[in-house]
Amino acid sequence: MGGLKDELLKAIWHAFTALDLDHSGKVSKSQLKVQDNFDKIEFNRMCWTLCVKKNLTKSPLLITEEDAFKVWVIFNFLSEDKYPLIIVPEEIEYLLKKLTEVMGGGWQQEQFEHYKINFDDSKDGLSVWELIELIGNGQFSKGMDRQTVSMAINEVFNELILDVLKQGYMMKKGHRRKNWTERWFVLKPNIISYYVSEDLKDKKGDILLDENCCVESLPDKDGKKCLFLIKCFDKTFEISASDKKKKQEWIQAIHSTIHLLKLGSPPPHKEARQRRKELRKKLLAEQEELERQMKELQAANENKQQELETVRKKLEEAASRAAEEEKKRLQTQVELQARFSTELEREKLIRQQMEEQVAQKSSELEQYLQRVRELEDMYLKLQEALEDERQARQDEETVRKLQARLLEEESSKRADLEKWHLEQQQAIQATEAEKQGLESERGAKERALQEALAQLERLGREREQALEQYEGVKKKLEMATSKTKSWKDKVAQHEGLIRLIEPGSKNPHLITNWGPAAFTQAELEEREKSWKGKKSTE
Repeated sequence: MGGLKDELLKAIWHAFTALDLDHSGKVSKSQLKVQDNFDKIEFNRMCWTLCVKKNLTKSPLLITEEDAFKVWVIFNFLSEDKYPLIIVPEEIEYLLKKLTEVMGGGWQQEQFEHYKINFDDSKDGLSVWELIELIGNGQFSKGMDRQTVSMAINEVFNELILDVLKQGYMMKKGHRRKNWTERWFVLKPNIISYYVSEDLKDKKGDILLDENCCVESLPDKDGKKCLFLIKCFDKTFEISASDKKKKQEWIQAIHSTIHLLKLGSPPPHKEARQRRKELRKKLLAEQEELERQMKELQAANENKQQELETVRKKLEEAASRAAEEEKKRLQTQVELQARFSTELEREKLIRQQMEEQVAQKSSELEQYLQRVRELEDMYLKLQEALEDERQARQDEETVRKLQARLLEEESSKRADLEKWHLEQQQAIQATEAEKQGLESERGAKERALQEALAQLERLGREREQALEQYEGVKKKLEMATSKTKSWKDKVAQHEGLIRLIEPGSKNPHLITNWGPAAFTQAELEEREKSWKGKKSTE
């Protein structure tokens, strides 16, 4: 709730700034009360309406005013919690990377580094209107059309502002009629809403998530594939994804959401934003501490330099005094030697005393010089420490570039995976086309089978007719056989050329003027012998 209040205060600040009002003291975070059913998008749109006409650039942009509004809301989410509101280069890089990733392009780290080099040193970041102009002029989205840029802004807006963790079409099984219907699902930190289509106009229901919910994978059944189950306290929902990859992505996303609810953690993008802010605060504190230490070392160095200068001046003054005293002593010695020879011994004693003082001064001077050398060594060590710090910063820059290169390689691999996914989709479409061809071929074969069955039935009917005709012929043959038997009885006593038709032998038959004969050559010869015998007997 604290993050929502911060975003609303930022929107109010924009509106008050556009109206030339002093917002300080008017509304504070403790005075701002937000109800549960508060529509923050409509509130942001109202504040946007108050400030857009005065501040939005008049130059043509590649994004629409609606897209500019969404960038304005995203700015309020990512900007620093101090006024006037700005977005630091790290957050600019984070936003541009997400937009580039959604558009499917490659992140140009060198281009962004060049942009940061040309960044105004007097400013710590960009205002919201400068950010809108940066995205709208297409500097980091070259080669992308308006629709792609708008789609990317909308997707990032859904993730960062509307807390949409995942969305897409899936099939849902009804609780009453048990039929499967395609719905557009939207996953948020504590709820899954499903709509008729992706325009989110016709909402069909919600799946409330808590720490007691769970998600399970189901085997294929009833002709449905890629099934999984969401178990809640009072209901269970069966859902079918379009493919195995989408099924695994949804199961993982829902499982992660339930895990965050159990831990009481915020959504991933909000937690990442908080970590980035804490890291910036930590780096700023370390930088301030380093600057403080550098100032202390510089002040200590200046103090040492002042002490050395003071010692040098004292030595010079001592040497000057010693020279003057030596000069006076010599003058006094000459005068005393000329005037008082008796006091020579006393002068020698004074000279010895003066030499001892000079030796003592020389010893003190040597000690001062030793101290100077120690301070010079300390200064050299300080320079070495500064050189080590500079080398550490270079190593940190090298590691950061390596991380950027790894991110680029990851983006490339992700593009390859997208390409493989498209090829898999094309293969599935080709398989569907082959399936349709096989279905048409099977239909043709079924029609040919039906025609063959119809011919078979027709042949059956013809066979039955042939059987009926055969029965009729058989009956006629039986009648002819009975008539033949009656005739056989009449001509049994007579022998002649008339002979009943009986099955003949397999020997060759004789041919008469009226066709094939009813007896063979052997039978004819036997008959001739029988006739000749009867004739001779008579």
